[in-house]
Amino acid sequence: MNLSQGLAQLVQSGNVFFLIWGAVMVFSMHAGFAFLEAGSVRKKNVVNAFTKILSDWSVSTVVYFFIGFPLAYGITFLTPISQLLGDQGFNLAHFFFLLTFAACIPAIISGGIAERAQFGTQIIAGAIFVGLIYPLYEALVWGRFGIIGGVSGWLANFAGVPFHDFAGSVVVHAMGGWLALPAILILGPRLGRYLKGKSMPLPLHSIPYLSLGTWLLMIGWFGFNVASAGVMTRVSGLVAVNSLLAMVGGALAALVFSKNDSVFIHNGALAGLIAVCAGSDIFHPVAALIVGIIAGIIFTKCFVIETEVFKIDDVLGVWPLHGIAGAWGGIAAGIFGYEFLGGAGGVSIVSQLIGVGACLVIALIAGTIVYKFLDAISGIRLSKRDEMLGSDLAVHRVKAYPEELL
Repeated sequence: MNLSQGLAQLVQSGNVFFLIWGAVMVFSMHAGFAFLEAGSVRKKNVVNAFTKILSDWSVSTVVYFFIGFPLAYGITFLTPISQLLGDQGFNLAHFFFLLTFAACIPAIISGGIAERAQFGTQIIAGAIFVGLIYPLYEALVWGRFGIIGGVSGWLANFAGVPFHDFAGSVVVHAMGGWLALPAILILGPRLGRYLKGKSMPLPLHSIPYLSLGTWLLMIGWFGFNVASAGVMTRVSGLVAVNSLLAMVGGALAALVFSKNDSVFIHNGALAGLIAVCAGSDIFHPVAALIVGIIAGIIFTKCFVIETEVFKIDDVLGVWPLHGIAGAWGGIAAGIFGYEFLGGAGGVSIVSQLIGVGACLVIALIAGTIVYKFLDAISGIRLSKRDEMLGSDLAVHRVKAYPEELL
């Protein structure tokens, strides 16, 4: 091996390690999803929250390996080992990294339908979304089809530039949030959440659990955004700083507009991170702060409207948090990405609106069809008895705190 070959191999090895680092960072976020949900439900559903996230992760890994990733990128791993080891196993590392994104879809949905959804049917729904629905939109934006996000795709020819979503405000978060909405509506509210038209908020199990989940998500998010560069030569400190400023912008907005409510402050930080994903590589840092502030306001106000005005029982607020704030992030890339607003350019508000609209249409149609079908054939809601007993005992036959009396 000569010097140039050795250097090329070293660079490729670095790229593989970089993606694996990013994958592990995002993988750790799934612990954040678990603790965030476990803290937000009542203690009779804590075990179920933790079990759902791990079960969904496991099923997502299998279906994305065999179906989802090949659908999105045209790459199959059913080949001889010699081919799998090509380029230091870069495709395998790429799969691992993108799997952590795909598995966010059922994790997001889980928070919205908590405490009353059947365990088995939700596992099936998650498998359908990760294996088919999410990879389809992923392929349109990042993958083999490139119709919306490709530089030579239809949207680029129509609007001059493709849809821009660097790290998944729309591809991951808006998709997850808008897939969740039909499930939340079809399931209906939890028993006792609304009585005679009056809102009766149910107690959270643990603010410390919720806070821990949020911190795990915030820390892992820097792998989510920074590693979206794909290779080390495209790594940018701008992405990290933009993520940081959007995060604190969301938290500060929630601090002010919720009047010091801890739950809103923690989720406001997540709203900022969700919104900045799409344009984190092209925003000026000041713009990223503004995008995060707006996202924090969106979550704080929209969650109240959703649950108190529309009477939609979205336990973790995944529709405003991921669905609406994620859509805002996609649109924001088409506003603050323009050079005259300090951005790097190469964006179009027309492209961004079309890309976001396509996501919402696909998610709403797919979510409605899947959950209506599953509800018709097997039901998607726990029985009244099991819901009152709690998923921990009804589904898993164990309590989170077995020393306590029933």
